[in-house]
Amino acid sequence: MNTTTTAPPTPGRQRSAQYDAFHFARARTELVARLYAEAMGEDYPAEVAASSSCDWPLLGLLAARLRLCPGQVLVDAGCGAGGIGLWLARALAVRLDAFDLSPVAVAQATARRAHFLGPAADRAVFRVAELENTGLPDGCAHGIVCVDALGRAADRGAALRELSRVLATGGRLVVTRALRRGADPAWHQQVDAAGLTQEHVDERPGEPAMWERLYRLWIAHADQLRRELGEAPAQNMLREAHQVLPGLRSHLIWVTRYPVSHGGDR
Repeated sequence: MNTTTTAPPTPGRQRSAQYDAFHFARARTELVARLYAEAMGEDYPAEVAASSSCDWPLLGLLAARLRLCPGQVLVDAGCGAGGIGLWLARALAVRLDAFDLSPVAVAQATARRAHFLGPAADRAVFRVAELENTGLPDGCAHGIVCVDALGRAADRGAALRELSRVLATGGRLVVTRALRRGADPAWHQQVDAAGLTQEHVDERPGEPAMWERLYRLWIAHADQLRRELGEAPAQNMLREAHQVLPGLRSHLIWVTRYPVSHGGDR
């Protein structure tokens, strides 16, 4: 009998387990990427290969809404395997400081740096952290993107306050979320409590149809997903598909920022 004792896993580590399993399994097969590509069609950015709503139009909107200058710092919050942040770092010539709850995703993202940035790969850093506790310095980010990750936070209000803390004065936080119009009044209260000002809401009316195509593809390929990903990752995907399909909602892009201070940077 092994008498070695270990500390119980932290809540964050417990929550990361299913994401670790998904990213580990996805790296073994091209099936998931093929299904995303089929659902998105010509809008699928194969190089980015994100497990999210990220398509070519979204990448363009992110770049436009951030309004970053070369050499500034972009934070990718909930970065997954890193494709979105790395694409933006290359396109905008900025430095990237990204984090995710999953150590497996962070390792995969780190391994992708050279592909996107070549000899400038050290412009990108990936770390394990939570949305509510990033470990980043105050005001270090000139811009933050959070694609399809905020809704998975254990405490969305705390996550917004934390992202606000690391955002420099005048910087922009671009968040994608899914909701029915007017169905989430707490959002505005949480934005105000975080000291942010909402600038833009960009609607993505085509997204519900894309997600419906994707979820139906997952269901149609259930047996193949189980064979190639394993039972647990496949079951998590299928559970999501069956739960979300009946109430698909429009995705919106919310752009918030700190007001420009007349007394200098915070």
